[in-house]
Amino acid sequence: MSAGRWAVGGGAVVVLVATGAWARWPGGTGVDADLWSRVRPAVEARLLEQAHGTGVGEPGARWFCRAEAVDLDERGGLVRAGVSTLCVEYGVRAGSLEECSGAEVPQVMRLRREADGDYVVVSAETAPDGAGHAEWVTARFGHVTAAALDATMSSTALESAARSHFGLPADAPVGPC
Repeated sequence: MSAGRWAVGGGAVVVLVATGAWARWPGGTGVDADLWSRVRPAVEARLLEQAHGTGVGEPGARWFCRAEAVDLDERGGLVRAGVSTLCVEYGVRAGSLEECSGAEVPQVMRLRREADGDYVVVSAETAPDGAGHAEWVTARFGHVTAAALDATMSSTALESAARSHFGLPADAPVGPC
């Protein structure tokens, strides 16, 4: 086989892998936006339940969480939501927003649709810290999506929500707790 054919074949593989990664990442064609808009409130409420009481921040500090869908699958009345989650605890001191603690963690949640149309989380799996983390993520999300999960989620929306919650101006600085 000639070098030209190898180059064309290699280029085709790169295009296929890149297309697959784009399609599986949030906002790509791999996530049903309508389903995600219905499931997301239950997912983020569960995140706040999990984060409650685990922080080390100032008195009056509060947790803020968000999730991004990596993959969604609805079958037999259950939804499997593979999500990248970010929860951050914020407090206030001397007019400044303080970031006290937080974590970004991939999770797999299973949700059931209730009679009223709302969804409820029936189970949640979280990637372990340290040893076994990469294997857990690859086993539940696949190689291409696992690589996409390495991207860090932005905390900008959480900072904005925290400033609003605490009655701070939109440009209030953010510092460590």
